[in-house]
Amino acid sequence: MGASPPGDDMTPAALTKNEMTDGTQSQLTHVAGGVTAAEGFRSAAVRAGLKKEGLDLVLIVADEPAAAAGVFTTNKATAAPVVVSREHLGRSGGVAKAIAVNSGCANACTGEAGMTAARDMAAATASVVGCPLEETLIASTGVIGLLLDTNAVVGGLQTAATGLRSDASHDAATAIMTTDPSPKETAVRVRTSQGTFVIGGMAKGAGMIEPMMATMLGFITTDARIDPVRLRQALVSVCDRTFNAITVDGECSTNDSVFLLASGQSGVDIDDAQWPHFMAGLEAVAGTLARDIVRGGEGATKLVAVEVTGAATPEDANRAARAIANSPLVKTAIHGSDPNWGRLIAVAGRAGVAFELATAAVRVGPVTLFANDAVYADREPEAAAHLKGREVDIGVDLGTGGSSEATVWTCDLSAEYVRINADYRT
Repeated sequence: MGASPPGDDMTPAALTKNEMTDGTQSQLTHVAGGVTAAEGFRSAAVRAGLKKEGLDLVLIVADEPAAAAGVFTTNKATAAPVVVSREHLGRSGGVAKAIAVNSGCANACTGEAGMTAARDMAAATASVVGCPLEETLIASTGVIGLLLDTNAVVGGLQTAATGLRSDASHDAATAIMTTDPSPKETAVRVRTSQGTFVIGGMAKGAGMIEPMMATMLGFITTDARIDPVRLRQALVSVCDRTFNAITVDGECSTNDSVFLLASGQSGVDIDDAQWPHFMAGLEAVAGTLARDIVRGGEGATKLVAVEVTGAATPEDANRAARAIANSPLVKTAIHGSDPNWGRLIAVAGRAGVAFELATAAVRVGPVTLFANDAVYADREPEAAAHLKGREVDIGVDLGTGGSSEATVWTCDLSAEYVRINADYRT
């Protein structure tokens, strides 16, 4: 599996056809508009003064209450906005009207005062939008331990509510950035024999990214019509293969949230026949955003796909792929374009999974450097040439003869990552 699957860099005219098991096809076309590309959604981004400069507060509003689902961090040091959003999704039965997002302050590890600030943020969102409190979702990102300035948030939300537009997605994607080098947004139009619908989204994340939901926020919208139970099923399934299959530094944060809202305004019902088409579109959007997070990782210069094959179980495949993708020795070797296959095999052997050295293999790009106890040192120059590229593909076969495999996307580890995180607060 390559580092950049077809569709990551689609131009507006590009078209991808996905063959379904029933022989039908869905056509995915890249469209502009990000999180407001789907019918029934508007957004606004403002400067509330939560960061030293730039936009830092976003309001996303559905024209009518929308089906909603969320997936959250697994970190037990859970940030206040995560607690509030989980509560609201439970109380509303999976319905949401608005999402408020701030950067510049994570509102994490802030005790009861932080919970009060988060609830005030949700209440202000409900007030400016005119919806029940439980139909609001909130998310925060930034430095841990800082208390959210609710006066700034309330004032910012009041301003944002007066400027909601369906063409302001780029500003929204910019406002949620922290150390991200650039905004991350994408959208696709899905054409099927039963009709057309759109899925779009935006995300942020550059550091503290690990495949258990990390310092990463994702917001996806669609105008397909789907009930909340099935919507959550779709989100959880796709997150396992996208947002939960990336890592920058193995650090799981306090604030991770991915939300998915469905307005239903396209009129296309996601029944059993439409389910494969919906999942293809959702995975295209989530996958692009997830890989863009890795591309924009702190100090990153390369997007790296780590493919593990020959695993005894899916769990073993995932565990080994994550271990390799998080290894500082592997990531620094990739940064230096050093085809040090020994580091790859060493991580696979200590990953705590079934492993057979005598039948294991290591590949860098198209080049096999080690297989069946044989070393192919003469191929290293070709492997080094592959590592010099912006997109790198490495593979490890665990040698068990098993059929399970997994791919995790990561990036290289550079001196710039150290500089960014050494100076993050100062």
